[in-house]
Amino acid sequence: MAKYVIKRVAYGVVTLFVLVSLTFFMQQLLPGDPFVGEKNLPEATMEALYAKYGLDKPVWMQYFIYLGNVLHGDLGISLQNDRPVTTVIGESFVVSFDVGMRAIIFAFVLGVLLGTVAAIKRGSATDTICMFVALVGVSVPSFIVGSVLQYFLGLKLYQATQVTVFATTGWGGLNSKILPVLALGFGSLAQISRLTRTSMLDVLGQDYIKTAKAKGLSQPAIIWKHALRNAIMPVVTVLGPIAAGVLTGAFVVENIFAIPGLGRYFVQSIQNYDYTMISGTTIFYGAFLILANLVVDLVYGIIDPRVKLEEG
Repeated sequence: MAKYVIKRVAYGVVTLFVLVSLTFFMQQLLPGDPFVGEKNLPEATMEALYAKYGLDKPVWMQYFIYLGNVLHGDLGISLQNDRPVTTVIGESFVVSFDVGMRAIIFAFVLGVLLGTVAAIKRGSATDTICMFVALVGVSVPSFIVGSVLQYFLGLKLYQATQVTVFATTGWGGLNSKILPVLALGFGSLAQISRLTRTSMLDVLGQDYIKTAKAKGLSQPAIIWKHALRNAIMPVVTVLGPIAAGVLTGAFVVENIFAIPGLGRYFVQSIQNYDYTMISGTTIFYGAFLILANLVVDLVYGIIDPRVKLEEG
């Protein structure tokens, strides 16, 4: 186990280094200027701004200076609000993490349930409905789902009842947290339900399930005590990529619902050519997702004793 973890951490460090380098040089290709809105400032003031943020140096020198700062945990100062990037990330990621975790839990619980029910009721109307929901979830982007939810469950429902059942903006009370979580988690729910159904159908055809039926065990006991634990293995495996999809999907959803999370700052940083914020958020999300995938692999080894991580 220790050898496997060390190897994965080493791979993660290399991946992060490549991510830092690519992000730094690719953002230099953006067609714009971080101080494009400051054209009325005197030339001396503009030169002072470039010198303050180190943008007056050659690109290769900026790269090595930035790389050294990253190694010391310094992600720089935002070019737009003059605040440390680490401070902005620390304040806003709490909200993004809250949104993402709620969406992942919603998608996992309901997705496994729908997939299991669809497998048990294979070929029935219930199976067709569950898979239709999954097909819609896979096909429709989260920002479309969010806009539809805002229109029907936010605007139209309010016009019909004159009661704000679901808030369409912000991240405060419970009524403001339902629609963003539904929009963000719907696509993942569809993936999980389809994968669970396929895996459950395969498990239900195994010999040990037939033996359990021959012993007279009830269907609920067979499903929840024997089949589900093995059928859920592929779902656990893809939780890492699903988490990545949820977190990156949160960028758009947070903007649609005006949620004060890290995704909003990331989108604004691209629009404003805020190089340090672009790099900082990318590095942070990259490190977070590398860690998430490592945790998922370790959990997979714990759930399934047949998996030997050292040999993997």
